[in-house]
Amino acid sequence: MSLRVFNTSTGQKEEFIPLREGRVGMYVCGVTVYDYCHIGHARAAIVFDTVYRYLQHLGYEVNYVCNFTDIDDKIIKRANEENIGWQEVTEKYIQAFYEDMGQLNITPPTTEPKATDHIGGMLDMVSSLIEQGKAYEAGGDVYFAVRNFPEYGKLSGRNLDDLKAGARVEPSEHKRDPLDFALWKKSKPGEPSWDSPWGPGRPGWHIECSAMSRHFLGTQFDIHGGGKDLVFPHHENEIAQSQGCSGTPPVKYWLHTNMLTVNGQKMSKSLGNSFLPSELISGNHELLDQPYSPMTVRFFMLQSHYSSTLDFSNDALKAARKGYKKLANGFKIIKDMEYPESLKINENADLKSQIISWCEGCKLAMNDDFNTTLTIANLFNLLKKINSLQTGNLDFSELSIVTFGKLKQTYTSYFEDILGLIEENPADPDHMIRCIVELYKDAKHNKDYEIVDKIRR
Repeated sequence: MSLRVFNTSTGQKEEFIPLREGRVGMYVCGVTVYDYCHIGHARAAIVFDTVYRYLQHLGYEVNYVCNFTDIDDKIIKRANEENIGWQEVTEKYIQAFYEDMGQLNITPPTTEPKATDHIGGMLDMVSSLIEQGKAYEAGGDVYFAVRNFPEYGKLSGRNLDDLKAGARVEPSEHKRDPLDFALWKKSKPGEPSWDSPWGPGRPGWHIECSAMSRHFLGTQFDIHGGGKDLVFPHHENEIAQSQGCSGTPPVKYWLHTNMLTVNGQKMSKSLGNSFLPSELISGNHELLDQPYSPMTVRFFMLQSHYSSTLDFSNDALKAARKGYKKLANGFKIIKDMEYPESLKINENADLKSQIISWCEGCKLAMNDDFNTTLTIANLFNLLKKINSLQTGNLDFSELSIVTFGKLKQTYTSYFEDILGLIEENPADPDHMIRCIVELYKDAKHNKDYEIVDKIRR
C-alpha cells in the first residue's frame, strides 16, 4: 500500500502524490518566541519530525520549513515587562526551544526562518492583494477583505454568514467588515516598526507564514502542518492570502495534530496543568510525582495517533517509560546480534510468515497516515522474537539469514531512524562506586563516623 494521509481540507484519507516526483515541500507553523515552549509545541514537533523522517525513509527529497514568529504583541509585551529589547526576548526563547527539541531528538528542519527576515516578501504580497482589490488600507493598517474571497471557510468548514468577530479577530473602527483580518499593522509609539507604502508598521501574524512558505517552497507545495487549533483562523487566512495572490490553492495536503489534555482536563495555564518539556524531564511540577526521561516523553507522544486527543497522567507516563525501556532493550540486543556462521538451517515456515508479516506491518501502519500506534505494536511483536533468540528459547536455525536480516533491519530502522528513539545512557555503575568511595574517604578523614557507617552499610 502506498502512503495515504488524512487531508483536513477534504476530510478524508488520500493517496499521497507529491506535486513534483521524488520531492516534497513541507511547511509547519512554528512557535512564537515570547516564552518557553510547552508540551503541545513538543507534540507537534515530534509528530512532524516523524513525518519528515518517514518521508525521507521512503526516498523523498524533503524540503522541510518550520518558522519562528519573532515579532508579535506578546513579544513586545514581554520585552517591556523585562525592560529589554525585543530581539533579546526572541533570541533567549529560540535558544531555549533548541535545547528542548534537542533533548527530544528532533531533527532540525531544512530551514528555520524568522519572520522579521522576510518583511520584504510580506510587503510584496500585501501590495499585490491591494492591487487585486482583495485588501484595503485604512488609517495605516491594511486588512484582507474576507468577503472578496469566495472560498473563505473551505478548510474549516465554516460559513461566512455564521462567523462573528471573535478570538484573534480584533475589532477596529477602520474595518469595513468585522471579519476582515490584519495584513499590516500601524505601529504604536515605541514599538518596533518597518517602513511600508502605508507608513511605519509591522506584519499581521497570518501573512508571515504565507510569505515564508512562498519564499522557500513556491506558490504551491505538498504538506502544511500544525496544531488543530490553527485550522481557524490562521490556516484559513493563510489560504485566503496565498491563493488571493497567486490564484491557485497553496497546499495540497493539510495535516493537523490534535489537542492535549491532563488527567482528562483541557491543558491550559489558567488551570495550572500546562507543562514545559523541561518540567516533564526534571519532574519539577506539582502534578508530577517523578521525572520522565526525554525518550519516555517522545515514546509517550508516539503511542497515540497524531490526530487523537492525548491525555497526560503520571500513570500513562509510567506505562510509557516501561514500554520505551522494553523496546530500547530490544534495540540494544538486536543491533549487536549476528547470525551464526555454518548453521544448519531448518526454517520454520510459520515463524517466517509471522516475522515478515510484522515487518510489513510496520510499513503498512506508517503508510496509513503515519500510524505510529500500530507501528509500535508491530515492534513489540518483533521484540518477543528478539528476546527469544537472546535467551535461547528460539533457535537461530529456525530462521534463514534473510528472515533474520529482515527482522534486524526493520526493528533498528523503525526504532531509531523513523520513530526517532535513541538509547538513553544509564548511570555508569563504576562511576557511581568511585564517587561513593571518594565520599567514604572524605568522611573518614573528617571523622564524620555517622556518614562512614551509613556508606559502609
